[in-house]
Amino acid sequence: MSEAEKETTIFQLADQFIALANELSGKEQDVSKVGTALRFAASRFNAFEAALKSADLAAEKDAALEWFSKEYKDMLNDNLEDHIKNPPVSQEEKTEEPA
Repeated sequence: MSEAEKETTIFQLADQFIALANELSGKEQDVSKVGTALRFAASRFNAFEAALKSADLAAEKDAALEWFSKEYKDMLNDNLEDHIKNPPVSQEEKTEEPA
């Protein structure tokens, strides 16, 4: 599998999580609650991932925190920049547009 195919797969998986988060946001009517739950789920899964990959998680905990934190910060920065360049349109704004 080429590097481009791997990245596509990562984005496709992310899109599935986002679709579920959007669905839950609609049901809950609370984006913040769903965002908090998603961050908690990501942290829980990342801790599990680190535990599986580590021979001594206690000794490697600080390195894992640093690595995952940097990864998240870089990804969040990229997505914030994307939303600055392409602000999301709310459902209200969509329905107010003239036909």
